[in-house]
Amino acid sequence: MKRGKSVHTKHSHSYSANTSKLRMMVFASLFAALTATGAYIMVPVPLSPIPITLQVFFVLLAGSMLGSKWGSLSMIVYMLLGIVGLPVFAGGSSGIGVFLGPTGGYIFGFILAAYMIGKLSRKTGNGVKYSFFINALNMSAGVLVIYACGAFRLMMVADLDLGKTIALGVIPFLPGDIIKTAVAAYIISKHEI
Repeated sequence: MKRGKSVHTKHSHSYSANTSKLRMMVFASLFAALTATGAYIMVPVPLSPIPITLQVFFVLLAGSMLGSKWGSLSMIVYMLLGIVGLPVFAGGSSGIGVFLGPTGGYIFGFILAAYMIGKLSRKTGNGVKYSFFINALNMSAGVLVIYACGAFRLMMVADLDLGKTIALGVIPFLPGDIIKTAVAAYIISKHEI
């Protein structure tokens, strides 16, 4: 009798672990799709090759809600979908050319930002949620990573000096990213997956 019970417990534990992994895969896929959707909500910035989109908002949520592993994986899936030709980058663009172009650094930055936010946002063992302020700080660090990667790539591809790069690739996006960070931090402080 004990042997049967032991096998059932082992099977139940394995089922639970697989269900949890499947659940996280589904959420990672969902955030990749949401990031792609956010790329279609776009406002062109005069004199800048980079438009304002909602992609960063979903990167912030992915890192916070899914953690470092699954959040960054969702952004890797997003990036790979665009590289292979699906129209998931800003304005429905796609292909390796976009990734290697002036906006490619921002896309790569999504992966690092989701990973960093996930690491910073790890919950404590007792299930305590972070406050709005802590979530906003964690997400702000992620936004800085996106800016650093994006500005570096823009500077290299467009052959700009640092001042011009910041003027074109960072400053126009600050107000929108502050709002996105505040909304995402509020959502995370109230809800969890």
